[in-house]
Amino acid sequence: MKLTPKLHGIIDYAVVLFLLLAPMSFGLPSLTTVFTITLAFVHLILTLATNFEMGVIKIIPFKIHGWIELIVSVSLIGIAFYLGSIEGSVARNFYLIFSGSIFAAWLVSDYSSAAAKH
Repeated sequence: MKLTPKLHGIIDYAVVLFLLLAPMSFGLPSLTTVFTITLAFVHLILTLATNFEMGVIKIIPFKIHGWIELIVSVSLIGIAFYLGSIEGSVARNFYLIFSGSIFAAWLVSDYSSAAAKH
């Protein structure tokens, strides 16, 4: 089953909320907290600017949104090890798991159907 663009958008907004709550919920160290909150706002801007049902500004094609999420999911692996080398295993493990979650969402999302349905 593929995630519809609408469901993907709902998940995107939930991810923003998750990222904003994660530093306190998981006791993330200071640099990891700053990175996590920054990532939340970047993801919010991406979602708001995507041309799909849940977008507001609708300037980024949903397919490009998907490519950005793929790139981010892979990049977060490097970030996990970088933050982990500075701030320890909590930072590393948080971003390894989060990276895998973003990649899993990318795998099951239907990035080709948004343009015709919004």
